[in-house]
Amino acid sequence: MTTESIQDLASRLATMPGLDALRAMTALPERPPFIGTLLGMDVEELEFGRAVFSLATRPDFANPLGTLHGGICATLLDSAMGCAVHSTLEAGVGFGTLELKVNYIRSVPTSGHRLIATGTTIHVGRRTATAEGRVADDEGRLIAHGTTTCLLHR
Repeated sequence: MTTESIQDLASRLATMPGLDALRAMTALPERPPFIGTLLGMDVEELEFGRAVFSLATRPDFANPLGTLHGGICATLLDSAMGCAVHSTLEAGVGFGTLELKVNYIRSVPTSGHRLIATGTTIHVGRRTATAEGRVADDEGRLIAHGTTTCLLHR
């Protein structure tokens, strides 16, 4: 996508409620650039107040010890929790992450294990919103969990 087409798309999406905008973006044949493309993220579910993302681990996601770098789970959580918040917003309202807290429970190999992040809103107010999230592996084991606070741009 060109910069101009991305700006046009952003203008159109800004006229839609958050959940509709998220669903419209995921339905595009050519999605705008986002971190999920770089990491191979898939959008599994988008509902009001809930978002689910997944990805498969790979060797280039390794930390110096050879296991999954914590930033991968943090990015999955930031995406899932942020989109959970976004799904509740009215047209023309944006947000930004103010705070992200992640607790890591276990290490993960980088050999193609599927990770699933689920984000759900806790509170959506006038100026801020909070959400919580969990990352589990393909066997349902908890890998990480976290919370976020988002600043709403009204």
